[in-house]
Amino acid sequence: MSSYIDCVVDTRPMAAEIDSVSQHIKGTTAAVVGMKAAVIAAENAAADRVCNDVNRGFYTLIHSQISQKIAKLKSEVDSHVMKLNQLRKQLLNIRNRMEHDYGMISNRYVKLFNGLNKNLQQRVYELDKPTMEFAVRDTNTISNRMKQLTATVPVTQLESVSASQRILISNMKNEGKKVIDAMTGYLSELNEQKRLTDKTLLPMPTDTANASHMIPIIISEANYDKYGNKRTDITLNTNRLSTKSQKEITNAVNTRILSIEWQDEQMNDEVRNEFCKYLSASTSSARVKNTISDLFMANKYQTIKSQMP
Repeated sequence: MSSYIDCVVDTRPMAAEIDSVSQHIKGTTAAVVGMKAAVIAAENAAADRVCNDVNRGFYTLIHSQISQKIAKLKSEVDSHVMKLNQLRKQLLNIRNRMEHDYGMISNRYVKLFNGLNKNLQQRVYELDKPTMEFAVRDTNTISNRMKQLTATVPVTQLESVSASQRILISNMKNEGKKVIDAMTGYLSELNEQKRLTDKTLLPMPTDTANASHMIPIIISEANYDKYGNKRTDITLNTNRLSTKSQKEITNAVNTRILSIEWQDEQMNDEVRNEFCKYLSASTSSARVKNTISDLFMANKYQTIKSQMP
């Protein structure tokens, strides 16, 4: 048989404990929410720090690569600049040496041609001395004959005037005869010289459009430095040749200059006699003359083996 026992249980302590547990749960919830916020902030800060470090590393890498390329290119540019400066100095030295050589050669040739001009003038004067004297001395005398043969004013008697006039006329006739004789001799010698010149020179071609002309040129070769580098110069007459003709002749000679063959030949007697004549007429010392003579005798005389086309 069941019995019903009625008792009163006090639940206030349990409620108090439950209430304290609820408060602790609320604190734990707040702590969890704070921890979650702190974790999220820490993750964001860590992500920002990682991104900043990655960006800084990438920037440092790119900056380092660019700096390396700049340094490499700068070193190459500096080396090229140094090479260009060295080449510029070499070109300046070559130009100065060429200017010095040109001045020295020009002075030497000016002296040589001045001496040749004087010698040729003297020889031409000696070859045709009467004509030169007539052109230089007698012509001036003839042109001034009116001043030299001025008649004096007669102040004597009438009988002596006719005699003085006849004497004056006779003197004028004598001088006129001398002038005519001189002109006759000059013209005869001129004709004789023209006849000899026409006999000596080659006849002029009738068809000048298709005519061939012989034009002399000078091909000179010289060493312009101590390494044996050679320079070839071509000199030709520029008085009667146009610029186009000079360029064509120069180009034609340059294209065929390497194919020229030379052969040894004995010195021409006329050249040797002419050299000895100039050497004996020189005013240099005996030592200089002996050295020049030795160099001339030791020189190898060569001529062109095959004529240039």
